[in-house]
Amino acid sequence: MRRRTVLSGLIASLTPRWSWSRTANSSDPTSLPASELAALLRSRRLGVLEYARTVAERVEQHQSLNAFITFDAEQFLADARRLERRRRRDGLLYGVAIPVKDSINTADYRTTAGTLALRTFQPAEDAPVVAQLRAAGALVLGKTNLHELSYGWTSNNHAFGAVRNPYDLTRIPGGSSGGTAAAVAARLAPLGVAEDTEGSIRVPAALCGLAGFRPTTGRYSTEGAAPISPLFDQIGPVASHAQDLLLFDRVIHPSSAALRSVSLEGVRLAVVRNDLWSDLHPSVSHAAEEALRRLQAHGAIVVEAEFPQLTSLVDAIAEPIQNHDVRTALAAYLARYHAPATFDEVLQSASSDIRAVFEQYVLPGGAGFTDDHQYREMTRVLRPRLQQAYADFFASTRTEALVFPTTRVTAPRIGEEESVDIGGRRIDFGHAIASNISAGSTAGLPGLVLPMGLDNQGLPMSLEFDGPSGSDAPLLGLACAIEQALGRLPPPPAIS
Repeated sequence: MRRRTVLSGLIASLTPRWSWSRTANSSDPTSLPASELAALLRSRRLGVLEYARTVAERVEQHQSLNAFITFDAEQFLADARRLERRRRRDGLLYGVAIPVKDSINTADYRTTAGTLALRTFQPAEDAPVVAQLRAAGALVLGKTNLHELSYGWTSNNHAFGAVRNPYDLTRIPGGSSGGTAAAVAARLAPLGVAEDTEGSIRVPAALCGLAGFRPTTGRYSTEGAAPISPLFDQIGPVASHAQDLLLFDRVIHPSSAALRSVSLEGVRLAVVRNDLWSDLHPSVSHAAEEALRRLQAHGAIVVEAEFPQLTSLVDAIAEPIQNHDVRTALAAYLARYHAPATFDEVLQSASSDIRAVFEQYVLPGGAGFTDDHQYREMTRVLRPRLQQAYADFFASTRTEALVFPTTRVTAPRIGEEESVDIGGRRIDFGHAIASNISAGSTAGLPGLVLPMGLDNQGLPMSLEFDGPSGSDAPLLGLACAIEQALGRLPPPPAIS
Protein backbone atom coordinates (compact mmCIF):
# COMPACT_ATOMS: atom_id res chain seq x y z
CA MET A 1 0.00 0.00 0.00
CA ARG A 2 2.89 2.35 0.58
CA ARG A 3 4.94 3.29 -2.48
CA ARG A 4 8.48 3.87 -1.20
CA THR A 5 11.26 3.75 -3.74
CA VAL A 6 13.98 5.17 -1.54
CA LEU A 7 16.35 2.31 -2.09
CA SER A 8 19.60 2.07 -0.18
CA GLY A 9 21.44 0.97 -3.29
CA LEU A 10 20.14 3.90 -5.31
CA ILE A 11 21.08 6.40 -2.62
CA ALA A 12 24.49 4.84 -2.07
CA SER A 13 25.24 5.18 -5.77
CA LEU A 14 24.42 8.88 -5.61
CA THR A 15 26.60 9.91 -2.68
CA PRO A 16 26.76 13.72 -2.54
CA ARG A 17 30.01 15.58 -2.78
CA TRP A 18 28.89 18.14 -0.22
CA SER A 19 30.30 17.56 3.24
CA TRP A 20 27.40 17.74 5.69
CA SER A 21 28.24 18.80 9.22
CA ARG A 22 26.25 17.41 12.13
CA THR A 23 26.75 20.66 14.01
CA ALA A 24 24.19 23.33 13.27
CA ASN A 25 26.11 26.25 11.79
CA SER A 26 26.10 28.46 8.72
CA SER A 27 28.15 25.95 6.69
CA ASP A 28 25.55 23.19 7.17
CA PRO A 29 22.68 23.56 4.69
CA THR A 30 20.38 21.41 6.84
CA SER A 31 20.49 24.10 9.52
CA LEU A 32 19.71 26.97 7.16
CA PRO A 33 16.39 28.75 6.71
CA ALA A 34 14.72 28.11 3.35
CA SER A 35 15.54 31.65 2.19
CA GLU A 36 19.28 31.18 2.78
CA LEU A 37 19.25 27.68 1.33
CA ALA A 38 17.56 28.94 -1.84
CA ALA A 39 20.18 31.68 -2.15
CA LEU A 40 22.94 29.08 -1.79
CA LEU A 41 21.37 26.97 -4.53
CA ARG A 42 20.76 29.91 -6.87
CA SER A 43 24.40 30.99 -6.54
CA ARG A 44 25.61 27.47 -7.51
CA ARG A 45 27.67 27.24 -4.33
CA LEU A 46 25.62 24.09 -3.83
CA GLY A 47 24.13 22.15 -6.72
CA VAL A 48 20.42 21.40 -6.68
CA LEU A 49 20.97 17.75 -7.56
CA GLU A 50 23.75 17.47 -5.01
CA TYR A 51 21.45 18.85 -2.31
CA ALA A 52 18.53 16.65 -3.43
CA ARG A 53 20.66 13.51 -3.21
CA THR A 54 21.51 14.24 0.39
CA VAL A 55 17.90 15.01 1.24
CA ALA A 56 16.83 11.67 -0.26
CA GLU A 57 19.52 9.93 1.78
CA ARG A 58 18.26 11.60 4.96
CA VAL A 59 14.69 10.53 4.22
CA GLU A 60 15.96 6.97 3.91
CA GLN A 61 17.85 7.26 7.19
CA HIS A 62 14.78 8.48 9.05
CA GLN A 63 12.14 6.03 7.89
CA SER A 64 11.52 5.17 11.55
CA LEU A 65 9.58 8.43 11.80
CA ASN A 66 7.02 7.11 9.28
CA ALA A 67 6.70 10.72 8.16
CA PHE A 68 5.86 9.89 4.52
CA ILE A 69 3.08 7.92 2.91
CA THR A 70 4.59 8.40 -0.55
CA PHE A 71 8.15 9.35 -1.42
CA ASP A 72 9.78 8.40 -4.70
CA ALA A 73 13.52 9.08 -4.65
CA GLU A 74 13.95 8.62 -8.40
CA GLN A 75 11.17 11.08 -9.16
CA PHE A 76 12.49 13.59 -6.61
CA LEU A 77 16.00 13.41 -8.06
CA ALA A 78 14.64 13.69 -11.61
CA ASP A 79 12.78 16.84 -10.58
CA ALA A 80 15.99 18.23 -9.11
CA ARG A 81 17.92 17.39 -12.29
CA ARG A 82 15.35 19.18 -14.47
CA LEU A 83 15.43 22.23 -12.21
CA GLU A 84 19.21 22.36 -12.26
CA ARG A 85 19.24 22.24 -16.07
CA ARG A 86 17.00 25.29 -16.33
CA ARG A 87 18.83 28.28 -17.69
CA ARG A 88 17.19 30.66 -15.24
CA ARG A 89 17.91 30.17 -11.55
CA ASP A 90 15.18 32.21 -9.98
CA GLY A 91 12.40 31.79 -7.46
CA LEU A 92 12.26 32.50 -3.75
CA LEU A 93 12.29 28.76 -3.03
CA TYR A 94 14.64 27.71 -5.80
CA GLY A 95 15.69 24.09 -5.23
CA VAL A 96 14.29 23.86 -1.68
CA ALA A 97 12.73 20.50 -0.79
CA ILE A 98 9.25 20.96 0.71
CA PRO A 99 7.13 18.06 2.03
CA VAL A 100 3.38 18.33 1.40
CA LYS A 101 0.62 16.94 3.60
CA ASP A 102 -1.03 13.99 1.86
CA SER A 103 -4.45 15.61 1.88
CA ILE A 104 -3.36 18.27 -0.64
CA ASN A 105 -3.51 17.40 -4.35
CA THR A 106 -0.34 16.87 -6.37
CA ALA A 107 -0.28 15.90 -10.02
CA ASP A 108 2.81 13.69 -9.73
CA TYR A 109 2.10 12.03 -6.37
CA ARG A 110 -1.04 10.27 -5.25
CA THR A 111 -3.19 11.95 -2.60
CA THR A 112 -4.53 9.45 -0.08
CA ALA A 113 -5.82 11.73 2.71
CA GLY A 114 -4.38 8.97 4.89
CA THR A 115 -7.18 6.51 4.11
CA LEU A 116 -7.14 3.21 2.21
CA ALA A 117 -9.97 3.93 -0.23
CA LEU A 118 -7.85 6.71 -1.78
CA ARG A 119 -4.54 4.81 -1.88
CA THR A 120 -4.60 4.87 -5.71
CA PHE A 121 -6.01 8.39 -6.12
CA GLN A 122 -3.88 10.41 -8.57
CA PRO A 123 -5.22 13.95 -9.04
CA ALA A 124 -4.92 15.46 -12.50
CA GLU A 125 -3.36 18.71 -11.29
CA ASP A 126 -1.67 20.37 -8.37
CA ALA A 127 -3.61 22.25 -5.74
CA PRO A 128 -3.05 26.01 -6.27
CA VAL A 129 -0.76 26.28 -3.24
CA VAL A 130 1.45 23.47 -4.55
CA ALA A 131 1.52 25.10 -8.00
CA GLN A 132 2.64 28.38 -6.41
CA LEU A 133 5.43 26.65 -4.51
CA ARG A 134 6.67 24.94 -7.68
CA ALA A 135 6.51 28.24 -9.55
CA ALA A 136 8.79 29.66 -6.86
CA GLY A 137 11.29 26.86 -7.58
CA ALA A 138 10.43 24.43 -4.79
CA LEU A 139 10.84 20.67 -5.11
CA VAL A 140 7.97 18.60 -3.70
CA LEU A 141 9.50 16.21 -1.18
CA GLY A 142 6.80 13.55 -1.33
CA LYS A 143 3.50 13.35 0.56
CA THR A 144 3.48 13.20 4.33
CA ASN A 145 1.55 10.96 6.68
CA LEU A 146 -1.35 12.37 8.67
CA HIS A 147 -4.22 11.48 10.96
CA GLU A 148 -6.65 9.59 8.75
CA LEU A 149 -8.96 12.00 6.88
CA SER A 150 -7.38 14.74 9.05
CA TYR A 151 -9.79 13.71 11.81
CA GLY A 152 -7.61 13.81 14.91
CA TRP A 153 -4.68 15.36 16.75
CA THR A 154 -2.29 12.40 17.11
CA SER A 155 -1.32 11.25 13.56
CA ASN A 156 -1.67 7.71 14.89
CA ASN A 157 -2.86 6.53 11.49
CA HIS A 158 -4.27 2.99 11.67
CA ALA A 159 -4.12 2.59 7.88
CA PHE A 160 -0.55 3.74 7.15
CA GLY A 161 0.99 3.53 10.61
CA ALA A 162 1.67 6.04 13.36
CA VAL A 163 3.92 9.03 12.73
CA ARG A 164 6.62 9.38 15.40
CA ASN A 165 7.93 12.50 17.07
CA PRO A 166 11.64 13.09 16.28
CA TYR A 167 12.25 14.26 19.86
CA ASP A 168 11.01 10.89 21.21
CA LEU A 169 9.97 8.10 18.87
CA THR A 170 7.52 6.73 21.43
CA ARG A 171 5.45 9.93 21.30
CA ILE A 172 3.01 11.53 18.91
CA PRO A 173 4.05 14.45 16.69
CA GLY A 174 0.56 15.95 16.93
CA GLY A 175 -2.00 16.00 14.17
CA SER A 176 -3.39 15.96 11.81
CA SER A 177 -0.33 17.26 9.91
CA GLY A 178 2.07 15.10 11.92
CA GLY A 179 4.14 13.80 9.01
CA THR A 180 4.98 17.27 7.73
CA ALA A 181 5.97 18.42 11.21
CA ALA A 182 8.08 15.31 11.86
CA ALA A 183 9.92 15.74 8.55
CA VAL A 184 10.71 19.41 9.21
CA ALA A 185 11.67 18.80 12.86
CA ALA A 186 14.04 16.04 11.70
CA ARG A 187 15.69 18.60 9.38
CA LEU A 188 14.70 16.73 6.23
CA ALA A 189 13.41 20.08 4.97
CA PRO A 190 13.37 23.62 6.37
CA LEU A 191 9.72 24.24 5.52
CA GLY A 192 6.62 22.13 4.98
CA VAL A 193 2.99 22.39 3.90
CA ALA A 194 0.32 21.54 6.46
CA GLU A 195 -3.41 22.23 6.84
CA ASP A 196 -5.44 23.33 9.83
CA THR A 197 -9.16 22.93 10.52
CA GLU A 198 -8.98 22.80 14.31
CA GLY A 199 -5.30 22.81 15.20
CA SER A 200 -3.74 20.59 12.54
CA ILE A 201 -0.92 23.05 11.83
CA ARG A 202 -0.53 24.40 15.33
CA VAL A 203 -0.60 21.19 17.42
CA PRO A 204 2.14 19.45 15.36
CA ALA A 205 4.23 22.63 15.33
CA ALA A 206 3.89 22.85 19.12
CA LEU A 207 4.73 19.22 19.86
CA CYS A 208 7.62 19.08 17.36
CA GLY A 209 9.28 22.36 18.37
CA LEU A 210 8.55 24.27 15.16
CA ALA A 211 7.25 27.62 14.04
CA GLY A 212 3.78 27.30 12.56
CA PHE A 213 1.24 29.67 11.06
CA ARG A 214 -2.48 29.28 10.48
CA PRO A 215 -3.58 32.34 8.47
CA THR A 216 -6.91 34.10 8.63
CA THR A 217 -9.37 31.73 6.97
CA GLY A 218 -9.32 32.40 3.24
CA ARG A 219 -5.88 34.05 3.02
CA TYR A 220 -4.46 31.01 1.18
CA SER A 221 -6.43 28.85 -1.25
CA THR A 222 -7.68 25.52 0.09
CA GLU A 223 -8.78 24.38 -3.36
CA GLY A 224 -7.53 20.88 -4.08
CA ALA A 225 -7.30 19.91 -0.42
CA ALA A 226 -9.45 17.15 1.12
CA PRO A 227 -11.82 19.22 3.27
CA ILE A 228 -13.56 19.06 6.61
CA SER A 229 -15.27 22.46 6.74
CA PRO A 230 -14.85 25.42 4.37
CA LEU A 231 -15.60 27.68 7.33
CA PHE A 232 -12.48 26.48 9.17
CA ASP A 233 -10.08 24.77 6.71
CA GLN A 234 -6.84 26.61 5.96
CA ILE A 235 -3.53 25.52 4.43
CA GLY A 236 -0.39 26.91 6.05
CA PRO A 237 3.31 26.32 6.82
CA VAL A 238 5.46 24.80 9.53
CA ALA A 239 9.15 25.70 9.59
CA SER A 240 12.28 25.35 11.68
CA HIS A 241 12.91 29.11 11.41
CA ALA A 242 10.28 31.80 11.98
CA GLN A 243 11.53 33.84 9.03
CA ASP A 244 10.38 31.11 6.66
CA LEU A 245 6.77 31.69 7.68
CA LEU A 246 7.14 35.16 6.16
CA LEU A 247 8.76 33.66 3.07
CA PHE A 248 5.89 31.20 2.63
CA ASP A 249 3.37 34.03 2.91
CA ARG A 250 5.29 36.06 0.32
CA VAL A 251 5.12 33.15 -2.12
CA ILE A 252 1.49 32.18 -1.54
CA HIS A 253 0.05 35.66 -0.98
CA PRO A 254 2.18 37.84 -3.30
CA SER A 255 -0.40 40.61 -3.55
CA SER A 256 0.20 41.61 0.06
CA ALA A 257 2.76 44.26 0.94
CA ALA A 258 6.22 42.92 1.69
CA LEU A 259 6.30 41.74 5.29
CA ARG A 260 8.88 43.27 7.59
CA SER A 261 10.11 42.05 10.93
CA VAL A 262 9.29 44.46 13.73
CA SER A 263 10.40 44.94 17.32
CA LEU A 264 8.43 43.78 20.35
CA GLU A 265 8.89 47.19 21.94
CA GLY A 266 5.47 48.44 23.03
CA VAL A 267 3.56 45.48 21.56
CA ARG A 268 0.55 44.70 23.75
CA LEU A 269 -0.17 41.00 24.35
CA ALA A 270 -3.33 39.80 26.11
CA VAL A 271 -3.36 36.98 28.67
CA VAL A 272 -6.68 35.33 29.64
CA ARG A 273 -5.92 33.26 32.73
CA ASN A 274 -9.25 31.60 33.48
CA ASP A 275 -9.67 29.85 30.12
CA LEU A 276 -6.32 29.53 28.35
CA TRP A 277 -3.85 29.29 31.24
CA SER A 278 -5.65 26.73 33.41
CA ASP A 279 -5.03 22.97 33.75
CA LEU A 280 -1.45 23.34 32.51
CA HIS A 281 1.15 20.68 33.19
CA PRO A 282 3.58 22.16 35.76
CA SER A 283 6.46 22.15 33.28
CA VAL A 284 4.34 23.95 30.66
CA SER A 285 3.10 26.46 33.24
CA HIS A 286 6.61 27.25 34.44
CA ALA A 287 7.94 27.62 30.89
CA ALA A 288 5.02 29.83 29.85
CA GLU A 289 5.48 32.22 32.76
CA GLU A 290 9.20 32.43 32.01
CA ALA A 291 8.37 33.05 28.34
CA LEU A 292 6.14 35.97 29.31
CA ARG A 293 9.00 37.46 31.31
CA ARG A 294 11.32 37.12 28.32
CA LEU A 295 8.79 38.80 26.05
CA GLN A 296 8.46 41.64 28.54
CA ALA A 297 12.24 41.94 28.76
CA HIS A 298 12.21 42.52 24.99
CA GLY A 299 9.69 45.34 25.32
CA ALA A 300 6.29 43.61 25.12
CA ILE A 301 3.48 44.76 27.41
CA VAL A 302 1.43 41.93 28.94
CA VAL A 303 -2.22 42.83 29.54
CA GLU A 304 -4.18 40.62 31.94
CA ALA A 305 -7.78 40.41 30.68
CA GLU A 306 -11.08 38.53 30.91
CA PHE A 307 -12.93 36.87 28.01
CA PRO A 308 -16.05 35.42 29.65
CA GLN A 309 -17.85 34.18 26.51
CA LEU A 310 -14.91 32.36 24.98
CA THR A 311 -15.21 28.78 26.23
CA SER A 312 -18.99 28.51 26.10
CA LEU A 313 -19.24 29.77 22.54
CA VAL A 314 -16.43 27.58 21.22
CA ASP A 315 -17.71 24.46 22.97
CA ALA A 316 -21.14 25.02 21.42
CA ILE A 317 -20.03 25.30 17.79
CA ALA A 318 -16.46 24.19 16.97
CA GLU A 319 -16.84 20.45 16.48
CA PRO A 320 -20.57 20.36 15.58
CA ILE A 321 -19.98 22.66 12.59
CA GLN A 322 -17.10 20.50 11.34
CA ASN A 323 -19.04 17.28 11.83
CA HIS A 324 -21.96 18.73 9.89
CA ASP A 325 -19.83 20.06 7.01
CA VAL A 326 -17.55 17.11 6.36
CA ARG A 327 -20.28 14.92 4.85
CA THR A 328 -21.05 17.30 2.01
CA ALA A 329 -17.63 18.95 1.66
CA LEU A 330 -15.68 15.69 1.40
CA ALA A 331 -18.25 14.15 -0.95
CA ALA A 332 -18.01 17.20 -3.22
CA TYR A 333 -14.19 17.05 -3.23
CA LEU A 334 -14.19 13.36 -4.18
CA ALA A 335 -16.60 14.00 -7.06
CA ARG A 336 -14.88 17.16 -8.32
CA TYR A 337 -11.43 15.56 -8.57
CA HIS A 338 -12.67 12.19 -9.85
CA ALA A 339 -11.46 10.19 -6.86
CA PRO A 340 -11.81 6.41 -7.10
CA ALA A 341 -14.26 6.26 -4.18
CA THR A 342 -17.42 7.99 -2.97
CA PHE A 343 -17.90 9.35 0.54
CA ASP A 344 -19.71 6.17 1.59
CA GLU A 345 -16.98 3.97 0.13
CA VAL A 346 -14.27 6.00 1.86
CA LEU A 347 -16.06 5.59 5.17
CA GLN A 348 -16.68 1.88 4.67
CA SER A 349 -12.97 1.18 4.24
CA ALA A 350 -11.76 3.67 6.86
CA SER A 351 -10.08 2.46 10.02
CA SER A 352 -12.33 1.47 12.91
CA ASP A 353 -11.43 4.51 15.02
CA ILE A 354 -12.44 6.90 12.23
CA ARG A 355 -15.64 5.00 11.45
CA ALA A 356 -16.62 5.16 15.11
CA VAL A 357 -16.21 8.94 15.21
CA PHE A 358 -18.20 9.41 12.00
CA GLU A 359 -20.98 7.08 13.15
CA GLN A 360 -21.38 8.96 16.44
CA TYR A 361 -20.94 12.56 15.30
CA VAL A 362 -21.20 12.86 11.50
CA LEU A 363 -23.86 10.49 10.21
CA PRO A 364 -27.60 10.89 10.80
CA GLY A 365 -28.75 8.85 13.78
CA GLY A 366 -25.53 9.30 15.72
CA ALA A 367 -25.75 10.56 19.29
CA GLY A 368 -23.78 13.72 18.43
CA PHE A 369 -25.31 14.40 15.01
CA THR A 370 -25.89 18.08 14.15
CA ASP A 371 -29.08 18.67 12.18
CA ASP A 372 -29.65 21.54 9.74
CA HIS A 373 -31.66 23.61 12.22
CA GLN A 374 -28.89 23.44 14.82
CA TYR A 375 -26.31 24.18 12.13
CA ARG A 376 -28.10 27.35 11.01
CA GLU A 377 -28.16 28.59 14.61
CA MET A 378 -24.45 27.86 14.99
CA THR A 379 -23.32 29.47 11.76
CA ARG A 380 -25.74 32.42 11.58
CA VAL A 381 -25.92 33.38 15.26
CA LEU A 382 -23.31 31.79 17.51
CA ARG A 383 -20.23 31.94 15.26
CA PRO A 384 -20.80 35.60 14.31
CA ARG A 385 -21.25 36.26 18.03
CA LEU A 386 -17.86 34.65 18.71
CA GLN A 387 -16.22 36.66 15.94
CA GLN A 388 -17.72 39.88 17.28
CA ALA A 389 -16.62 38.98 20.80
CA TYR A 390 -13.05 38.64 19.54
CA ALA A 391 -13.24 41.98 17.72
CA ASP A 392 -14.57 43.64 20.87
CA PHE A 393 -11.91 41.97 23.01
CA PHE A 394 -9.00 43.19 20.89
CA ALA A 395 -10.52 46.67 20.67
CA SER A 396 -11.18 47.01 24.39
CA THR A 397 -7.79 45.67 25.48
CA ARG A 398 -5.95 47.48 22.67
CA THR A 399 -3.84 44.36 22.16
CA GLU A 400 -2.16 43.01 19.03
CA ALA A 401 -2.47 39.35 19.99
CA LEU A 402 -3.83 36.95 22.57
CA VAL A 403 -1.03 34.73 23.93
CA PHE A 404 -1.34 31.31 25.59
CA PRO A 405 0.32 27.86 25.74
CA THR A 406 -0.59 26.06 22.52
CA THR A 407 -1.13 22.73 24.28
CA ARG A 408 -1.48 22.08 28.01
CA VAL A 409 1.02 19.21 27.91
CA THR A 410 4.01 18.07 25.90
CA ALA A 411 3.67 15.21 23.41
CA PRO A 412 1.81 12.22 24.91
CA ARG A 413 2.89 8.69 24.13
CA ILE A 414 1.50 6.98 21.04
CA GLY A 415 -1.73 5.23 22.05
CA GLU A 416 -2.35 7.56 25.02
CA GLU A 417 -5.45 9.05 23.45
CA GLU A 418 -8.17 9.02 26.13
CA SER A 419 -6.62 11.07 28.91
CA VAL A 420 -3.26 12.44 30.03
CA ASP A 421 -1.69 13.07 33.42
CA ILE A 422 -1.45 16.70 34.50
CA GLY A 423 -0.11 17.25 38.01
CA GLY A 424 -1.39 13.86 39.17
CA ARG A 425 -4.87 14.31 37.64
CA ARG A 426 -6.22 12.54 34.57
CA ILE A 427 -7.34 15.18 32.07
CA ASP A 428 -9.33 14.53 28.90
CA PHE A 429 -6.98 14.23 25.92
CA GLY A 430 -8.90 16.72 23.77
CA HIS A 431 -8.92 19.29 26.57
CA ALA A 432 -5.17 18.89 27.13
CA ILE A 433 -4.19 18.99 23.47
CA ALA A 434 -6.80 20.94 21.57
CA SER A 435 -9.03 23.16 23.70
CA ASN A 436 -6.66 26.13 23.58
CA ILE A 437 -6.29 26.09 19.81
CA SER A 438 -9.98 25.58 18.98
CA ALA A 439 -11.21 29.11 19.55
CA GLY A 440 -8.99 30.88 17.03
CA SER A 441 -9.72 28.56 14.13
CA THR A 442 -13.44 28.53 14.95
CA ALA A 443 -13.45 32.33 14.61
CA GLY A 444 -11.16 32.20 11.54
CA LEU A 445 -8.31 34.12 13.17
CA PRO A 446 -4.60 33.99 12.29
CA GLY A 447 -2.55 31.97 14.77
CA LEU A 448 1.24 31.97 15.16
CA VAL A 449 2.96 29.17 17.08
CA LEU A 450 6.56 29.39 18.31
CA PRO A 451 8.53 27.12 20.65
CA MET A 452 9.31 28.33 24.17
CA GLY A 453 11.68 25.58 25.35
CA LEU A 454 12.11 21.92 26.20
CA ASP A 455 10.81 20.21 29.35
CA ASN A 456 13.01 18.02 31.57
CA GLN A 457 12.40 15.08 29.22
CA GLY A 458 13.61 17.06 26.22
CA LEU A 459 10.12 17.53 24.75
CA PRO A 460 9.11 20.81 23.05
CA MET A 461 6.68 23.33 24.54
CA SER A 462 5.23 26.33 22.75
CA LEU A 463 3.19 29.51 22.85
CA GLU A 464 0.46 30.56 20.42
CA PHE A 465 -0.28 34.14 19.42
CA ASP A 466 -3.76 34.73 17.94
CA GLY A 467 -4.37 38.09 16.27
CA PRO A 468 -7.50 39.87 15.09
CA SER A 469 -9.05 38.66 11.84
CA GLY A 470 -7.00 39.91 8.89
CA SER A 471 -3.98 40.86 11.00
CA ASP A 472 -1.74 38.28 9.31
CA ALA A 473 0.91 40.76 8.17
CA PRO A 474 1.52 42.44 11.55
CA LEU A 475 1.37 39.08 13.34
CA LEU A 476 3.93 37.54 10.98
CA GLY A 477 6.01 40.69 11.36
CA LEU A 478 6.36 39.87 15.06
CA ALA A 479 7.43 36.25 14.47
CA CYS A 480 11.19 36.80 14.27
CA ALA A 481 11.23 39.16 17.26
CA ILE A 482 9.26 36.64 19.33
CA GLU A 483 11.58 33.85 18.21
CA GLN A 484 14.56 35.94 19.27
CA ALA A 485 13.01 36.56 22.68
CA LEU A 486 12.01 32.93 23.28
CA GLY A 487 14.98 31.28 21.57
CA ARG A 488 15.06 28.54 18.95
CA LEU A 489 15.15 24.91 19.99
CA PRO A 490 18.04 22.58 19.23
CA PRO A 491 17.24 19.84 16.73
CA PRO A 492 16.22 16.45 18.12
CA PRO A 493 19.19 14.63 19.70
CA ALA A 494 19.18 11.88 17.10
CA ILE A 495 19.26 14.47 14.32
CA SER A 496 21.98 16.82 15.56
